Amino acid sequence: MDTPKRPHLEITDRQGNRIVSETSPGQPIIARLQGRELTANRGTSLNLDWVEDVRVNTSAVERRAATLVTRRTVKKDWQIAWLLRAITCMDLTTLSGDDTEERVRRLCAKARQPLQQELVEKLDVQELNLHVGAVCVYHLFVETARRALEGTNIHVAAVSTGFPAGLSPLEERTAEIRRSVDAGAQEIDVVITRAHVFGAQWQKLYDEIVAFKDACGPAHLKVILGTGDLLTLRNVARASLVAMMAGADFIKTSTGKETVNAVLPVGLVMVRAIREYAEETGMSVGFKPAGGIRTAKQSLEWLSLMKEELGNSWLEPHLFRFGASGMLGDIERQIEFHVTGRYSADYRHPIA
Repeated sequence: MDTPKRPHLEITDRQGNRIVSETSPGQPIIARLQGRELTANRGTSLNLDWVEDVRVNTSAVERRAATLVTRRTVKKDWQIAWLLRAITCMDLTTLSGDDTEERVRRLCAKARQPLQQELVEKLDVQELNLHVGAVCVYHLFVETARRALEGTNIHVAAVSTGFPAGLSPLEERTAEIRRSVDAGAQEIDVVITRAHVFGAQWQKLYDEIVAFKDACGPAHLKVILGTGDLLTLRNVARASLVAMMAGADFIKTSTGKETVNAVLPVGLVMVRAIREYAEETGMSVGFKPAGGIRTAKQSLEWLSLMKEELGNSWLEPHLFRFGASGMLGDIERQIEFHVTGRYSADYRHPIA
């Protein structure tokens, strides 16, 4: 399949190397990084020199990631504020083989009201109109979720492209994206072909993601790297850069089906790739850790990572999401303890 051709304007990086970016005047500012205004990602040409020059000091990354859980502590009212922010950045997800329309409708009801009303009233946060960022489902349930979320600002996200393996023919994967968008999905989570990374076939990976982006049309593209399969942090960094060059709106760690899913060292490598890309191109890309994130404490760790590495712009749902569901129950328990002084049983906080 030929890579679609789109008009480009030229920009250069800080070394004076040419970067070709799809751009047009008057792009809205959606983020700021160290005082610089950033627009949404429109992709660039594939810069193989940039990709091949990537180096990662694994020991340094692991030491830095370890400090995230020791340097910053958030207590009392501040902790509750951070947990409320975590809720707004959640992709409430059900991706089980026994999913049903009724389960999806219950999940959407939870998405619309993630905290029990009595907790909302005791915290006096009714004016926040608290809800999650999106509900993520298989294609089969996109229309069900769309109907259940009608009249809200909650997006419907669909996993696509042969999730979770991503090994079906490219034509089938792009057709799957188009079907989900036609059914009402506003975000598409796609899976890359990991073999392209293992073979350093960066042009093939780039062309694949460009095809996904074009198939998405108006929907946001969230590119799942499957970092638990990529073997090295250097592979993670390189795949992150290629995905952003190809036009990804978000880069995402995992499908949630790998043996190793979202871990802080991998997250650090990916957000620093986002930062470098923003510095070079003036464009912002979102980040989504997914898989294995189950506790309120973990949500604080990931939020701390985003704040320290990328700043406050990446504490908003248009640039940061958690791929999690079980975490919401633990956040509710922590909030109830803050309000009442007692921990509640898990069954008091059902998800679906």
